[in-house]
Amino acid sequence: MTALATENFHEELLSRRYEPNVAPVNELCDALQVTKAGTAVPYVDPMHDVDECRIISLYSNIGTADASGFITAGDDEAATRMLGIQWKLGLRPEFVMPWNVHPWHVPGEPNGKFTPDQISAGLKPLLKFLALVPRASVIVAHGTEANRLANLLLKTEVPLLWRRGLKTYKVRSLSGRAFAGTPARQEEYLADMRTAYADAMARTGLAKAS
Repeated sequence: MTALATENFHEELLSRRYEPNVAPVNELCDALQVTKAGTAVPYVDPMHDVDECRIISLYSNIGTADASGFITAGDDEAATRMLGIQWKLGLRPEFVMPWNVHPWHVPGEPNGKFTPDQISAGLKPLLKFLALVPRASVIVAHGTEANRLANLLLKTEVPLLWRRGLKTYKVRSLSGRAFAGTPARQEEYLADMRTAYADAMARTGLAKAS
């Protein structure tokens, strides 16, 4: 019964993927999927908002695409950690939006470690995505691949970046070997992420939870 309820919930979300607050980004996802036959490009959840978004969570999506059809922080544990960070800071979903380093997935297969060319291939999609979220001026890059793409982005001479004063924060992935360690060490990783998001919120004029 729980599995059925989850499936119905995902179907309901998919039916809302072209609502005005996320339609431009999800139409971009459709366009990107067309460019690579046999791939799927996960969507952005309709709880986000292109007009209100201030912060981008850039994920190193080396794993398998989530069955929901939407961009996630990684596995269930990663998603729970990300929600915990946002809850503790009072960062509402309309003010943050996820994006993947390499938007494409082969259904049912993990992406695995990205080559430099695959990371570079994510640059144009990222720039197109940024153009659709006009108030976003911060990227929090999770993991090695996201950090490398953030470096490539900062080397471009696109006026959009300096007009917004775009800033990037480089933190760990929320799951996998990058998050391995003792509970105390993992809490340190989370604390670093909370610090990055708290600073991003202050930079973009968002009030932190008291």
